[in-house]
Amino acid sequence: MESSSENKAQSPNEGRTLVVMAKGPKPGTVKTRLAQSLSVEAVTELYCCLLDDTLALARSLGDVEIAIMCPDSDVNELLRLAGNQVSVVAQKGEGLAAGLTSVFAHFAEGHRTNAPQRRIIAFNSDSPHLPRSVLEDAFETLAAHDVVVGPTHDGGYYLAGAKASHPTLFASDGLGTSSALERLLSRARALELSVAFADPFYDIDVADDLTRLAAELRLAPAKAPRTAAWLKEWGLATARLKTGTEEL
Repeated sequence: MESSSENKAQSPNEGRTLVVMAKGPKPGTVKTRLAQSLSVEAVTELYCCLLDDTLALARSLGDVEIAIMCPDSDVNELLRLAGNQVSVVAQKGEGLAAGLTSVFAHFAEGHRTNAPQRRIIAFNSDSPHLPRSVLEDAFETLAAHDVVVGPTHDGGYYLAGAKASHPTLFASDGLGTSSALERLLSRARALELSVAFADPFYDIDVADDLTRLAAELRLAPAKAPRTAAWLKEWGLATARLKTGTEEL
């Protein structure tokens, strides 16, 4: 029986699935490391922009089923934010490790038994500036390997893909730390899985990441237009604060 919290969407190509790992944009629960530099309200607004642009990036891919994996309590809110043509699926268990495990358990283990072998990629919700070609190449790479991983500069990863469910591949230890990628690769070796890599990239965790993104989007706002507009306004407000011309 399929979960009642899933909003199904049909896709012309059931062989490729991109799953965005997301949370409902509740203040104090998203991008918490940015709270040292931004107000809780600002962080929440930024997260909504990042998620919206990430879904737009996902929709720009051809012949890919798009889904969101999230905590059960966030399903209804994300259904409202995501709109049509996106499935929203409640993960089993709590935390990112449980969410990643749920992605492959749900979409690789007989989700539709008459479908061809799937290539499934779990993608974070805060890299909408990633070139679309990187995602396309990751799907192609996965055709010849068991696992594909997109490393980040801080020792983590912004995407992970597989063609089957490996319940022990994503363990809670190390996620969100500088050893996350290393531990994932260690578990993949223990399972004798072949691993290939997508291009290294950066996601948005701390203030330096945000500064880097703002500089990139000033030059190319079309990469993530909603985020670019928010960052532009944020930069103007910060400048006014520094010069004492406006209070927030």
